[in-house]
Amino acid sequence: MTEPQTIATALDLVAPRLRRVREQRGVTLTEVAALTGISKSTLSRLEHGQRKPSLELLLPLAQVYRVPLDDLVGAPEVGDPRIRLKPRRVHGRTVLPLTRHPGGVQAWKIVIPADQTTPRPRAHDGYEWLYVLTGRMRLVLGPRDLVLEAGEAADFDTQLPHWFGSTGDGPAEVLSIFGRPGEQMHVRATSRRSGDGGDGGDT
Repeated sequence: MTEPQTIATALDLVAPRLRRVREQRGVTLTEVAALTGISKSTLSRLEHGQRKPSLELLLPLAQVYRVPLDDLVGAPEVGDPRIRLKPRRVHGRTVLPLTRHPGGVQAWKIVIPADQTTPRPRAHDGYEWLYVLTGRMRLVLGPRDLVLEAGEAADFDTQLPHWFGSTGDGPAEVLSIFGRPGEQMHVRATSRRSGDGGDGGDT
């Protein structure tokens, strides 16, 4: 395949990538238009391959969707020896692994869509630490029903029935660190709100 053909193929793939990323974020064309200043009709034509993508259009979209520009245009990783971990879909959520090796403490960045609001608590061995990067997250932890804002965190023993998802207000991005028994993350310093009791909870 010649270089012009390679570029043309890459540009053809931008349209479905834009739509997929927007749907993963749980936002509408109208909402994206308001955030970027790009008209809804232009965004629609981009997603249907009827408008040629340009840097002027893709940069604000990459910022709103919080993804690298390379992910939108499918730039090749030629010459880069680093291993790039790829996101995957798990139970309707976008999960990006942040650790490369199985076993030990594992970390993920999780994008929770706005429609995942129905609690499905489960329990298993281990310990989990959650930190809300953007949006608002609902956390059901045993009998407690909490809402965590961006910048707030919670840690808990996963033997306690638990579930976390969207509050319904919009998507949320969450950092999750999970360890099996005996692999709990070591915290050098911590503080708790006055009156916060119980084993685990929001910090």
